[in-house]
Amino acid sequence: MTPWHLERDAFGRLQYAATPEAPRQVVVPVRAFPLTAPREGIALVGDHGEECAWIENLDDLAVPLRSLIEDSLTERDFMPALRRIVRVSSFATPSTWVVETDQGQTELVLRGEEDIRRLAGPALLIADSHGLHYRIEDRWALDRESRRLLDRFL
Repeated sequence: MTPWHLERDAFGRLQYAATPEAPRQVVVPVRAFPLTAPREGIALVGDHGEECAWIENLDDLAVPLRSLIEDSLTERDFMPALRRIVRVSSFATPSTWVVETDQGQTELVLRGEEDIRRLAGPALLIADSHGLHYRIEDRWALDRESRRLLDRFL
């Protein structure tokens, strides 16, 4: 049982209170390790950047409270999973990629090879020119043509 209280206000923002009687303040959940441990180490951060509460593990929370935080994190940490590279405009950067993600087909502009980061294991993180990040969980699980196109940039 958490000693603090959390609920959504009329505008959909998370409201935090140290106790049920304490004044409420708007908070945003922030993951300490969003890629390597997304369910662990989550801070509830206030308007001025102060940490109001620390959550060791989301799974330790009651379901209603966990759902509030997970929904807020989903809104904040939008990161489509890249499933297939359909085509690239050029093997020189910047290049426009047409890709299929778990959210549908889209285009991204890769400014340079440095915008493809290697993560633990076979995972990759690709940043497009608009700052949106696409995650590839396992680059070896991509289809042959996608791997061929991707290898030209790695």
